[in-house]
Amino acid sequence: MISVRTCFAGATLLLATVVVAAQENYEAWAPLTNPFPSTGGGGIMIHDYDPVVADSVCTTHFRAIEPNGTTYHNVISFDAVAIQGGTLCSNGAWRSADGSASGTTPFRVFIKNGVKRGSAQ
Repeated sequence: MISVRTCFAGATLLLATVVVAAQENYEAWAPLTNPFPSTGGGGIMIHDYDPVVADSVCTTHFRAIEPNGTTYHNVISFDAVAIQGGTLCSNGAWRSADGSASGTTPFRVFIKNGVKRGSAQ
């Protein structure tokens, strides 16, 4: 049986998480550059990353290029949420253009007034 104390502690933790998320200043993130390092590491660079928002989704095609020049063509989709006068793209799920690989990423994008900013946090 769940006690009132346990419910209160859970609600307090949830509220604290929401407050911290609401305080993040997305406009402080650095503008996206082309290329930029992959969150997966390994010296892979991400090229041609230009997210577009439509119907509550951010999407872009991009290339992931290994240090030896091997190139992978991919597409990514994020959930798009209106926040702080812009759009936050998070919960990214990518897949290779040929369907042979897929995954998720902690990378997030904030778009406001045409400026695209990125953060892996």
